[in-house]
This record gives sequence, C-alpha cells and structure tokens, in this order.
Amino acid sequence: MSKVTFSHEVEQMCTVRNATGHGPAPIPVEGRWVNAYQIGDISGLTHGVGWCAPQQGTCKLTLNVKGGIIEEALVETIGCSGMTHSAAMAGEILPGKTILEALNTDLVCDAINVAMRELFLQIAYGRTQTAFSEDGLPVGAGLEDLGKGLRSQVGTIFSTKDKGVRYMEMAEGYINKLALDKNDEIIGYEFVRVGKMLEDIRRGKSPDEAYKANVGTYGRFAEAVKTIDPREE
Repeated sequence: MSKVTFSHEVEQMCTVRNATGHGPAPIPVEGRWVNAYQIGDISGLTHGVGWCAPQQGTCKLTLNVKGGIIEEALVETIGCSGMTHSAAMAGEILPGKTILEALNTDLVCDAINVAMRELFLQIAYGRTQTAFSEDGLPVGAGLEDLGKGLRSQVGTIFSTKDKGVRYMEMAEGYINKLALDKNDEIIGYEFVRVGKMLEDIRRGKSPDEAYKANVGTYGRFAEAVKTIDPREE
C-alpha cells in the first residue's frame, strides 16, 4: 500500500471528527442484501455487450460470479474473424479470476474488454440477472442461453430499398426458403436447425437423414404462393 503523505497546509489543520460511518449502501446479491466491502462479497450471473473501437463487431459476455471469482464465462461474438479467435483466448483467461482482475486483464479484443467493463458495473452495483434469486444459478447456467445443439442464437437479415428484405438466419436456424403471398410479402420461412442436425450426425445419423429431421417451418409457410432462396433469388 502506498504511503500517505500530507501537504503542509493539511498538516497544520486541526482534526474535525466525521460522524458518518454507516458503510456502503446494500446491494442485492443472489437473494440477500449485502454491504459489499470487498470483491469477495459479490456474486451473480449476468450478461452484457461490448463493441470494438471502430464499431465493426460486438461481443455478448455472460459471467457467473461466486464470491468475487468468475466460475463460468460464455463469450459470443459477431464481427471480424479475428474476434472469434480472441473469444477463444478470453474463454481461457476469464475463469478463476476475480472480477477486478478480469477488468484489468487484456481480453485480446476491444469488444470483449468493453463487455467486461459493462458487466463489472452491473456486478459491482448489484444489477445482475440473479440479484433477487436465492443462491443464484449453478455453474453451467450460461449454456442455457444457447439454442439447440448449443449454438449461439443469431439473427442475420439483409435488405435493400429496391429488392426488399432477406431473412438468412433466425433463432430457429439457417433459413432455406422464404414464403411469399400474392403481394410478394413474407408470410413464413423454412429453416434448418444446424446445431441439432450436427448433433444428430455426431450420434450416428446419416447427413441426409439428420438434415431432413431438422427442417422446420414458421408462420404460414404452407400457404405460400411462391418460395424463394434468400441467398440466390
């Protein structure tokens, strides 16, 4: 700890007692009200997002903190290809660190560092997702945010003024076809659950069988006047 020194003016001052000693305001921590004096007083599972300096990509970070220690981290990124590799490194770096250590650690990518900063604020101020949940959530709960087959839920939509919108990926999965009505307006789509399909293949199904088993539709797909491939038509 640094030595405390005083200026000449302060040294000449008399002492006036400070009667305020009520400590920090309590924050909600996993179903309890806690006066947090140290990092170890804080627990919670929460999510946050960050972005890189040129704003070319973003990160969604999920942390499960117990007694100030990061026990679980889920790093999801979208943007430049380097960001996905940075996420792999951050996934190795984060668990086992205190939230203060993690805040002051280079997590390789600007977007992940910013997400860590935003999560630190949530955690330190008692604004976690589990602030009022008794004992919080078990380690592994972060995986529940993922879709079937443990893949990130991604929405990829492209549109132009002249040609309209194209759904390419939704929470359900990869979009195969868009269903259009007589006015050429979208009324549904056909999708493939990619994560679940790959899971079935790993478990022994043939690729063709796994593909067919994981094709589904949403909306009034069966009423389509025509269907289009959103990537080709």
